Amino acid sequence: MNSLPSFFRALTTNDRRLVGRLSSPGRIQTFLDNVRYSAEETYRSPLQVLHEETAHCYDGAVFAAAALRLIGYPPLIVNMFPNTRDDEHLVAVFRRHAAWGAVGKSNFVGLRFREPVYRTLRELMMSYFEQYYNIAREKTMRSYTRPLHLSSFDQYFWMTDPAAMDLIAERLSCMRQYPVLSRTMVRGLEPVDVRSYNAGLQGSIEEGLFPVRRSGTI
Repeated sequence: MNSLPSFFRALTTNDRRLVGRLSSPGRIQTFLDNVRYSAEETYRSPLQVLHEETAHCYDGAVFAAAALRLIGYPPLIVNMFPNTRDDEHLVAVFRRHAAWGAVGKSNFVGLRFREPVYRTLRELMMSYFEQYYNIAREKTMRSYTRPLHLSSFDQYFWMTDPAAMDLIAERLSCMRQYPVLSRTMVRGLEPVDVRSYNAGLQGSIEEGLFPVRRSGTI
């Protein structure tokens, strides 16, 4: 079973015009950059993101996977996990010329697009490490999953049905996590410098930031 037919049937004429413009990973990223960032816990299906032009990182990653599928890439997402003082982050990943890239929606500038220049998935994931931090200036990324192929959820019509988003989230939570740091490395981490911190929060929505107590003066 493939969820593409149901997705296309649900598109309006305006939807089809918009989807037709999403002809490359970069254009998909531009679309996500221009939609409103959602601070809500509610999940949206790719069709809802298209209609409401609203998404948080989870919605954005699943939408990007759907959009990448429409232009010939497998619909793959990767979940990144932090310590207990930050939110998880998801991106859609793709390969071009044997190298990995990514598309994502984030409240932080540095957690979005990656050009397909990374030789391995780990290289790609590690490119997010320095930009993955909380409002206490702590670098919080700790692990990531292998890519989840969303075609395995076609029977649940994940491209159109918001109920499928919970099923995808449950699967992600059960997947093996690959650590990026040892305990010794964690103990030696420096806080994010003020310039990088401020640059990464350009355009952010305050209500969408993980609420931890700030350490020191920012």
